[in-house]
Amino acid sequence: MAAGGRPSGALDMTGLLVGAAAMFAAMYSTQAILPELARDFAVTPSQTGLTISVVVVAVAVAGWVWGPVSDRIGRKRSLTLASGLLALPTLGVALAPSFELLLFFRTLQGLCMPGLIIVGVPYVAEVFTPGLGGRAMGYYVGALVAGGIVGRVGVGLLTAAVGWRWALGALVVLPVIASLLMRRTLREAPLAPHSERRRSAVAAQLRRPAVLRPALAAGALFFTFTSIFSFVTYRLVEAPFHYGAVTTSLLFLLWAMGAAGPGAGRLADRFGWRTVALTGTLLALSGVLLSLPAHIVTLVPALAMVVLGMFTGVTAAQLGVSEAGDADRGAASAVYFTLYYAAGALAAFVPGLAWQAWEWPGVAGLALAALGLGLAGLARPVRPAAAGA
Repeated sequence: MAAGGRPSGALDMTGLLVGAAAMFAAMYSTQAILPELARDFAVTPSQTGLTISVVVVAVAVAGWVWGPVSDRIGRKRSLTLASGLLALPTLGVALAPSFELLLFFRTLQGLCMPGLIIVGVPYVAEVFTPGLGGRAMGYYVGALVAGGIVGRVGVGLLTAAVGWRWALGALVVLPVIASLLMRRTLREAPLAPHSERRRSAVAAQLRRPAVLRPALAAGALFFTFTSIFSFVTYRLVEAPFHYGAVTTSLLFLLWAMGAAGPGAGRLADRFGWRTVALTGTLLALSGVLLSLPAHIVTLVPALAMVVLGMFTGVTAAQLGVSEAGDADRGAASAVYFTLYYAAGALAAFVPGLAWQAWEWPGVAGLALAALGLGLAGLARPVRPAAAGA
C-alpha cells in the first residue's frame, strides 16, 4: 500500500526506478570509453578493464553489509542513503587526477551500489509486488536495463561530444534526483522478521536451496551475458566482419530488449518463476549456439536471444528469491547478488583466456558450460517456504 492507504502502483516506483537506473549507469559507465582512459592515463587495455572489475568485486563484498543492515534499519532509509552516497564518488571519478584515484573512486561507487540493487529486490517484493504482481520486478529490471544503456551508449556518445570527464560527471544528476524522489515518495516497508545475529542470518541463507538455485541460474545467465558481450567486440573487428568501433558499440542497443522484464514477471505469476527462468536459460543457450557461425545475419539474432534470455531469466530468478521466505530477505538478497556478481567478475576475465586460446568457440563453450550449471540448478522444483520461514 502507498501512503494514504491506496495500493502501490507503477508511478509510486518512480524514485526507486530512477535510483536503479542511476546505479547501473554508473556501474558500466567506463566500459564504452576504455580506449580514452588508456590514452589519457597512459595505461594498458587490461589495466583499464580494472575500472569494471573493482566495481563488481566491491558490489559482491558490500552486499554482505547492505542486505542485513536493511533488515534492521529499513529498506527506504537504506535505498535513500545509498543513492545519496553514490553521487559523491561518481563526481570523484569524473575529477580523478590519476588512474589510481580513478580506481579508488570506482571502488567507492561499488561499495554504495548494493544499497540500491540488493536492497531494491526485497523492497519491491514487500511493497510493490502485492499490488502489481510480477510486473513490479519486471519494471525494476527494466530500469536496470535503461541504466545500462545510458552507461554504455549514452556515455560513449557524450564522450565523443564533450569528453569523458563531462560525460561521467553528468551521471551525478541521476543519484541525486533519485535520492530526493525516494525520500519524498517511497513509503517504508515494514521491518521484516530477521535473525538476531547477522552471521546466523547469512549462514542460514547459504544453506537454503530456495535461495541458492535461483542464484545459480541468474549467475549462469549473467556470466553468459557478460562474456558474450565483452568479447563479441573482439570478434567483430576481425575477419570476416571488420567492423569499426561505432558499429560494434551500437550492439549495446540490443539491451532495449530488457523491456521484456514486466512481461516475464507476468508469466512468472501465471506459470511460476522456475518455469520462466528455465525458458530464459534455454533461450540464452540457443542464442549462444546460433552465434557460432561467422555470419552477421545469424549473429545479431543470436545476441538478441542472449539478451532476451538474460533479462527474462533474471527477472524470474529474482522473484524466486523474493518467494524464498519472509525472514531475513535482506540477507537472502545479499547471498543472491554476491553469487551473481561473483559470476560477473569471472566473466570479465576467464573468457578472455578462452578467447586467446580458441577465439569465439572458446568463449561460447564457456558460456554453454555456465548455462548447463544454471539448468542443473533449476532441474528440481524448489519447495515453497513456509509462512514466515
